[in-house]
Amino acid sequence: MSLLDVDWTLIPEPADDGKADHLEGAALPDATLPSTQGPAIKLSDLRGITVIYVYPMTGRPDRDLPDGWNDIPGARGCTPQSCAFRDHYAELRDYGVDHLFGLSTQDTDYQAEAAARLHLPFPLLSDADLGFGKALELPGMEADGNYLHKRLTMIVRDGVIAKVFYPVFPPDQDAANVIEWMREHAQDRA
Repeated sequence: MSLLDVDWTLIPEPADDGKADHLEGAALPDATLPSTQGPAIKLSDLRGITVIYVYPMTGRPDRDLPDGWNDIPGARGCTPQSCAFRDHYAELRDYGVDHLFGLSTQDTDYQAEAAARLHLPFPLLSDADLGFGKALELPGMEADGNYLHKRLTMIVRDGVIAKVFYPVFPPDQDAANVIEWMREHAQDRA
């Protein structure tokens, strides 16, 4: 089975545990994150509309996923989520998204493999030191002894979180949900 072929009816759906309720209206922290496309990015300095999709970890064809990965609600689907954002990149830009980033706790070298293999036109950011996630109190989980952020997506306007999608399921629909929200809130940008 490919990393993109997922029968979502066989994957446990994550429940809203309320651990992202505090995010809307919060300012992004002054954290600078390594990027797969050049210099590090300080998200709080970006102006305009920024979409940050946070995901647990990207799988690789040459490595096994953590034991029980498919049984962890919300864990599976990072590659389909990234591919959906890739496939809708132009449409997101058309709806006013100035910056798009994927973010995980994986280091930049690991992320660079995924960004190249998946032909992502946007950078992946590394929160390997967990500073960004701790500052925002992002919800998390553990797998194979590693701390990972739970999947969520933030729409940020001039450094302030305007909308949070949490939980995100199925992950391959995340980009479409962001586009729909952007379409519904187009007048807010005027």
